[in-house]
Amino acid sequence: MQRPHRPQQSARSPLGNLPLELNAFVGRSAELAHLAEALETSRLVTVTGMGGVGKSRLVSHAAARTDARDGAWRVELAPVRDAELLEYAVVEALGLTDQTSRLPREVLLDHLAERQLLLVLDGFEHLVDGCASLVGELLRSVPGLRVLAAGRRPLEVEGERLLPLAPLAEPEAVALFADRAAARVPGFALDDGNSADVLEVCRRLDGIPLAVELAAGRLSALSPAGLLARLEDRFRLLTGGGRDALPRHQTLRTAIGWSHELCSAEERLLWARLSVFAGQFDLEAVEYVCSGDGLHADDVLDVLGELLAQSVVSREETPTGVRYRMLDTVRAYGADWLEAAGDAQQRRRRHRDWYVGLATWCELDWFSPRQDEVAARVETELPNLRCALEHCLTEPGEAHLGQYLAGSLWFYWVGCGRLAEGRHWLERSVELDAEDGPHEQSRLKALWVLGYVAILQGDTVPALAALQECREEAEHTGNAIAVAYAEHRAGCLALVTDDMGRAETLLRSALDRYHEIGELNSNVLMAQIELAMTRAFQGDLPGAVTLCEDVRRVCEDHGERWALAYALYVLAYEAWTEGDTGRARGLLDECVGIGHTFHDLLGTVLAIELLALVTTDEGDPAEAALLQGAASRMWPSVGLPLFGSAHYNVPHELCEAQAREALGDERYEECVREGARLGSEAAVARALRRTGTRPLGAVPSPRAVPAPADVRKPAASPTRKGGETTG
Repeated sequence: MQRPHRPQQSARSPLGNLPLELNAFVGRSAELAHLAEALETSRLVTVTGMGGVGKSRLVSHAAARTDARDGAWRVELAPVRDAELLEYAVVEALGLTDQTSRLPREVLLDHLAERQLLLVLDGFEHLVDGCASLVGELLRSVPGLRVLAAGRRPLEVEGERLLPLAPLAEPEAVALFADRAAARVPGFALDDGNSADVLEVCRRLDGIPLAVELAAGRLSALSPAGLLARLEDRFRLLTGGGRDALPRHQTLRTAIGWSHELCSAEERLLWARLSVFAGQFDLEAVEYVCSGDGLHADDVLDVLGELLAQSVVSREETPTGVRYRMLDTVRAYGADWLEAAGDAQQRRRRHRDWYVGLATWCELDWFSPRQDEVAARVETELPNLRCALEHCLTEPGEAHLGQYLAGSLWFYWVGCGRLAEGRHWLERSVELDAEDGPHEQSRLKALWVLGYVAILQGDTVPALAALQECREEAEHTGNAIAVAYAEHRAGCLALVTDDMGRAETLLRSALDRYHEIGELNSNVLMAQIELAMTRAFQGDLPGAVTLCEDVRRVCEDHGERWALAYALYVLAYEAWTEGDTGRARGLLDECVGIGHTFHDLLGTVLAIELLALVTTDEGDPAEAALLQGAASRMWPSVGLPLFGSAHYNVPHELCEAQAREALGDERYEECVREGARLGSEAAVARALRRTGTRPLGAVPSPRAVPAPADVRKPAASPTRKGGETTG
């Protein structure tokens, strides 16, 4: 009987056929460690990721570091277009020669039977079914075999361990750029003159290694600044990979286009339509914005799942649930296809409609127990809301939608630390021509919200102009709601400019109007709190407490917490004037906690200012001075410190006077400087006494002598000029 023919291995290195690395391997230390650990515990590891993200280089580098007895063997599958030739490609890569009539799979099984080697399969995504079948049988039949695969989607073979590969982190992307640039331009190095431009180039290219390398290659003709200026058309600019590079890696467009070619018609359609989103997006938004005209809403989830599997879209876990994201480079490729299909305007309008609806829902739900959820949702959706705002404010005939959207987000601008951005959008919206009829309501809302934001920033002249225009227009058109809001915010303006009599008159009138039209929300509660402040500043503390306790009950009934924090501030002010520092601190701790939760810098810094005064009365002037320093660092991010108001400034001045007297000027200033070095997180932690040590050797001083009775009365408040301002 003739003995079975053993395939002959050609005269190659017995340790494999991995290509030698011709340039430095930059970064990826964490990924290499994870990959090494995965290969120790799993016989099939698949590295997935979009085109150009560095899968091939990573698996080759990792394979070279393995200790497989019979070496690591790489099979480049991208050139193989026919699935029937897959096994022949593996046979060829292993250097086997077999001239019998046996099938190549038999040849492979025979050759691998007693060997221990690592098989590296690179670029299999267009042959995924055949590759999965081959790998599954090889792993079941050859105990000494391990497979390391790199592709844009999983093989989905039993026992497969997936390692999704993300783009490079910013420092690694910059290091890669610098290394490749130095190879192309002798003497190139990062310095103060180019590092900012290089960093921005890497950011704009999403840290995709292929894109970064192609960009660095352009430095033979362009400076980093010139490169950055030309990145709008990244697909035209980023060409010219090395002649020995794989065809799919020679240009960025080809690398991304390779993924596009592997998509079905529905997947390409969804890819293009997803390009209208900015940042993260959720499934419900995708189903609304992207369905129709060739893609049924019921099919969106399945098609999106395929794009996820092919690494076109990534999945992210967030506090608001599962969300999805496309890299900007992938999005830009889809946007080109969307424009070419003539579908861009329709999808942008649907995108706008979805986010206008989302803002409407969030504004209504702000006055509910779901305030935390609403704040987190808007924070997550901010890139898409910005995109919708930009669309509304630049498309003819849509100014009223931009005004409505900017105004409806008042709770976010004011309550979540976005005063400056809110003012940007509001000013842009009201600069557009007013529209009569039902659209006038949107402009009026934008005007009173603009006035409100400007007040909180301490910018009184623009605030007054916006509120006057709002009221005049509202009275002219008989818009009772807008009149109430304009009057309310005018009262708020009078409050922070120390005109207590006018403030009380306007706020009482606004509250009457709110009650007449049945308005109840966080704004109405704030009007009542602001009225309470006018009473407190005029010496009527019992009246202020009554108003704020009523607000407190309403907040508890409705689950409202943002307005509650300001009511607690007034109640803490009253507790301090009564000498009850323990109750004052408890109220202010809650106030700071709520403000910090919503990123409401104004509410937080007001509470910290009052906490500093409470701290002096507790006998710790050094800590009080430190808190004042922390507050001084926060105010520039809000606006004019304490609105420039003498009444709001009373706690600050009393605290400073007492702390200086106890510590001396030099020690006081030292503590203030120490506090000013604290970031917002550290400042809040310090205010809430979540730190166990006191810097600067601060030792609680003997309890300060109680302030004279007239000093504690808010009816006569010292001004910063040393005189008195009576309420």
